[in-house]
Amino acid sequence: MRSRLLLVFYKHIFMRNLILAFFLIAVLSPASAQDKPIKILRNDQGGYFLLVDDKPFMMKGIGYNPTPIGEGYDYYLFTDENKPWAIDGKLMQEMGINCIRVYSASKDLDKVKEFIEYMHNNFGIYTIVSDWLGLWSNTYTNYADETFRNQTKDRIIKMVQALKDTKGLLIWNLGNENNYTFSGTIGFWTSTEIEQIQDPYQKILKKAEVYYSFVNDLAKEIKKIDTVHPVALGNGEANFLDIAAKVCPDIDALSIIVYRGKKFGNLFDNIRRFFDKPIFLSEFGCDSYNAYKNEEDQDIQTKFIIAQWQDLYKNTIAGNNPNGNILGGIIFEWNDEWWKHNEGYAKDWKTHNLEAGWSNGAYYFDNRAENNLNMNEEWFGIVSLSEETEDGVNKRIPKQSYYGLKNFFSSISNTTAEESIKAAEKIPVPNAATNATTPTAANITENTSTQGEL
Repeated sequence: MRSRLLLVFYKHIFMRNLILAFFLIAVLSPASAQDKPIKILRNDQGGYFLLVDDKPFMMKGIGYNPTPIGEGYDYYLFTDENKPWAIDGKLMQEMGINCIRVYSASKDLDKVKEFIEYMHNNFGIYTIVSDWLGLWSNTYTNYADETFRNQTKDRIIKMVQALKDTKGLLIWNLGNENNYTFSGTIGFWTSTEIEQIQDPYQKILKKAEVYYSFVNDLAKEIKKIDTVHPVALGNGEANFLDIAAKVCPDIDALSIIVYRGKKFGNLFDNIRRFFDKPIFLSEFGCDSYNAYKNEEDQDIQTKFIIAQWQDLYKNTIAGNNPNGNILGGIIFEWNDEWWKHNEGYAKDWKTHNLEAGWSNGAYYFDNRAENNLNMNEEWFGIVSLSEETEDGVNKRIPKQSYYGLKNFFSSISNTTAEESIKAAEKIPVPNAATNATTPTAANITENTSTQGEL
């Protein structure tokens, strides 16, 4: 009898400890690290706003790829043993930056996770994780090829599974300027079916349909395993978004790259007309070199960037626009990158080139440069790099635009957005694929196939 009682007693102790162990695992596991979904709300006037931890969050971001002097296209941020983000994060925090965009993060995923957590835990900065989807990679890229599509999907899913529970992750961003491949100008790809189309423009439209359908398939797969973070479609300008609207119902936001000079014109209204999704600008800015006068001009860079932000802000709910469809913006870029003019010539990566690489008349201050080449890719940073290093990191020299943005960010608030969100009504959000309305949710991740109900 005594032995039976002891057996019952120890069994009770074992079960109690087992239950306690399961409880601790549930509480302390990484899955609980990001317990509040990132939400996109739509108010009764068609305005959109991002909520993070149930608070209004306007994206005041910067593109981040802090390539050191002497390194080039193969620099990989997350394995940099010098950890420049420890310096940059503090400068960003002081400036008012609340999120960064990284361009690729599909390898060394443990290091990526550590980076995202470090930026959030130390500086309160969130990370937008982007993927090129094969563009600019050294691998075979063909969005019509089943093998390539499956390999890309497997890589993306592996990345999402590794990072989805990371505190500080903000949004998945699929693609960059991949729509420029449709014409074959960059990254040529095709298929037998596409080549059978005789009309050149119809051939381009078919490529758009193939590519955007693939991106939507990726979004659906991501939502099966991540119910917390929105998925954005990256696009150069608004080109072909009318095609995307028909085949991308599972995309939550549009991530637009745009270089239109001081203002964005009718960009936001145009996109709303044929693809009513919230927008954030994932690249915009101005270089700090005057190609016409052949001299650095930090003043003009500052004026352009502040004017761009002012135009962006007035199209947000926070900027007192009740039907604003802009979630915020990501300036290009944090620091100058000295390798970009001669990408394939490593010896030149230690030289800050003065030559412009392309032309854009909207940046009128120097478009009279020789051959109208006025865009200096190596000078877009709001921080300069010194050849002098400290602990292996090039010393940072904030430009005038850094301080101009710091002042601008300190002058704006989320007050209007908070009032609008409090008054937000539960209304249907347009489903661009059907041009109809479906019940959708503010928590865009509760439904794996469409946006959820507001």
